[in-house]
Amino acid sequence: MKHTEDFKREAVRIALSSGLSRTCIAADLGIGKSTLGKWIGKYRPTRPTSEPQGDLARENERLRLENRILRDEREILKKATRFFANRKP
Repeated sequence: MKHTEDFKREAVRIALSSGLSRTCIAADLGIGKSTLGKWIGKYRPTRPTSEPQGDLARENERLRLENRILRDEREILKKATRFFANRKP
């Protein structure tokens, strides 16, 4: 059976990103493990795309900022707790 280029590229994408074994993926797609291996060799992206890396960097920066804000808020709450705990009724 002749598979389309799109089918092959999608099989490679699944094999590289799903976390499943190549044996399992090949069986699910109805192809041989060696065939999947050949397709991976042929269709594997040669260079990482900058877009996902940019997305990760932006997400990382957002999370760092959120962590800083949460740490500051926690410190304020600790000080407020100490203040009210030391107050006499």
